[in-house]
Amino acid sequence: MTEALPNFEGLLREALAPVEPPEDLIVRLESTLTSITEMAAGELEAWELSTMRDPRNWARPAVALVAGGAAGTALVLLRARRRGRSSNTALSGVRVPGFDGSAAERALRDLGRETRRLLGDR
Repeated sequence: MTEALPNFEGLLREALAPVEPPEDLIVRLESTLTSITEMAAGELEAWELSTMRDPRNWARPAVALVAGGAAGTALVLLRARRRGRSSNTALSGVRVPGFDGSAAERALRDLGRETRRLLGDR
């Protein structure tokens, strides 16, 4: 019974090893989120305010608003994270005592810049 335990631990270690995502995953995810955002924007642009008086017509615009908002937010966060990783690759994962918040301020500036860029495209 004690001989099976090391083998079991080895199997667990092998099964729980980190897996690297495919190289094109971020590109595919970004293109999917962009297309969802564009489709939602197109759906919202097709609104006719006169038909909005009837509550039965609210479902499509509501779904477009939620889906477009979620996809747009995810796209902004994905791009800001990628930009943050490319500029701080040497210091990623480093915790500094007495953190002054400059990294958080930089992240917020990146989020704002990316949001303005995405909203400016419309």
